[in-house]
Amino acid sequence: MFAIIDTFTGYANISFKEVLLAIFNPKSLPNSTIIIVRKLRLPIAIMAILVGMSLGSSGALMQTILHNPLASPYTLGIGAGASFGASLGILFGFNDFGIAVLAFVFAMLISSIIYLIGRFTNMTTNKMTLIGIALLFLFQALQSFLQYMASEDQNQQIVFWTFGSLQKADNVKVLILLVAFAVIFPLMIINSWKYNALLMGDEKAESLGIDSNRLKIITFLYISILASLSVCFTGPIGFIGIAGPHMARSIVGDDHRFYLPLSALLGALILSLADILSKLVMKGTIFPIGIITSLIGVPFFVAIIFRGKKQ
Repeated sequence: MFAIIDTFTGYANISFKEVLLAIFNPKSLPNSTIIIVRKLRLPIAIMAILVGMSLGSSGALMQTILHNPLASPYTLGIGAGASFGASLGILFGFNDFGIAVLAFVFAMLISSIIYLIGRFTNMTTNKMTLIGIALLFLFQALQSFLQYMASEDQNQQIVFWTFGSLQKADNVKVLILLVAFAVIFPLMIINSWKYNALLMGDEKAESLGIDSNRLKIITFLYISILASLSVCFTGPIGFIGIAGPHMARSIVGDDHRFYLPLSALLGALILSLADILSKLVMKGTIFPIGIITSLIGVPFFVAIIFRGKKQ
């Protein structure tokens, strides 16, 4: 439903009926309307759902394996790594595909560094989170250096990319993310009972026959792939990985059989609503969606802080 509403909103004056006809019976409409709906708006609407579900589920599992309510792909530096990779691609004149590949590589690199440092130094999960935040600032500094070295035109491209946007979504990117999510998310759901056990501590999980280290490795791989693909296609979109899981937890609790699907659905809902708002803020202008999600996400950070103080 929200995908259809998202597809309906936009600068071009297309009725709700025309949107439905363009999706389900395009032969009855002019080519211009079909192109706007099926080639431009629909991939963006579907990408919003897929990215929201990917970041929502990734944030939920990252909070589980790190035992930290502030853990998310964005706060642990995956977005900053992707931004640095994209900036590097822009600086060297790569096309959109090359920029996306570099963003994916550096996002995966951040994930690998965080896990390997924690794995081989026996760090606590809180320290792993701090390492992620440190990497976030490091790659933000490196990106600032690239911007300093870039030309004015390159700087404009870098700044726009780092805002986060769904506007470059196309059928190929949608298909790639759809396949990745369709493969990984069912594997997450299958392991729901293991994640429930992990909440009670590694020792308790291992007493139930769960290899907690192996589970964390696999889970970190799932998170890294979904988050890295999302970020490399859309730029860094913050707070979805925090807001979705916290809303889901307040509704259904920590049982991952319900918590994971609801985190994914709420992530999709938030990002779809943010995409709709980005087209309604100013007529004829599409605001970068990263700005909208940041404005939505700040109250969640404040709420988490006060909730922790109360406890």
